[in-house]
Amino acid sequence: MTQPLEQIVRRKLSDEVFDRLERMITSGELQPGDEMPSERVLMERFGVGRPAIREAMQSLANKGLVSISHGERAKVLRLTAKSILRQVDLTAKIMLSQSSDSLEYLKSARIFFERGMAREAAQRASANDIADLRNVIERQRMSLGRAEEFIDADMEFHTRIAQISGNPIYVAVSEAMLAWLKEYHTEMLIWTGKEKFTLAEHDEIVDRLEANDVDGSETALLKHLERSRALYAK
Repeated sequence: MTQPLEQIVRRKLSDEVFDRLERMITSGELQPGDEMPSERVLMERFGVGRPAIREAMQSLANKGLVSISHGERAKVLRLTAKSILRQVDLTAKIMLSQSSDSLEYLKSARIFFERGMAREAAQRASANDIADLRNVIERQRMSLGRAEEFIDADMEFHTRIAQISGNPIYVAVSEAMLAWLKEYHTEMLIWTGKEKFTLAEHDEIVDRLEANDVDGSETALLKHLERSRALYAK
């Protein structure tokens, strides 16, 4: 029986250079904030031309590993949950735009996630956390009639609840999901007449958090998100 061909695909030089540069970063040879070696140094070190170096460096930048500024050496970036999630912003938005199912899945995932955040916040919220949340609500109340500002304050309110956890990954996930959902507000006008419901529900959530009422905080947030999920539509 004839064995199937197993073709060996020759890799581009820039892919090989990318692997070497990535290894320099992940091994600790280069630390966050360090400048990358010059193109000439890298060309001599790897025995390749300038195009391969530049293409590999651009791939590093696209993955959020380095920053490239005109006229300056590329610098190694400090990776955070926020910077990693920003790398998938465009692809996430494309996925959501192509599938109404994906948008519904995202709304459901957000509700599942924020219920957990509410329970966590109810156990950990300090007086300063509560004061910050009430200040956000007040700014939101002052922005009535200005849809963009109102929605920005709404997003800040929910992200601030995630911050109470003290976990930067939770905060990054909250910011990412809210940013993706913001793309799908139906013409902003859909908020008209519903802003006061949002403000009252936010007040109730903070009251429950302040009382360290774990179940009540989750229930109040769930009621709020189930009502408002219809505001996000394709």
